[in-house]
Amino acid sequence: MNIDLIFKIAGIGIIVAVLYNVLEQAGKKEAGFAVTLVGVIVIFLMVIQLVADFFNAVRTMFQL
Repeated sequence: MNIDLIFKIAGIGIIVAVLYNVLEQAGKKEAGFAVTLVGVIVIFLMVIQLVADFFNAVRTMFQL
């Protein structure tokens, strides 16, 4: 597993948390929620791509 992916996910998480706190302090809870939702979707897409790559590797390994 690539350690860069873990750092990317952690970085996105930190950025989203900071943005959420800033927006919440500014009274923009809806925008904070939107930022959190976008962050979760981006991380989810990264994980889906990793799982797809895994299944392609398994499929290639077991092809005759």
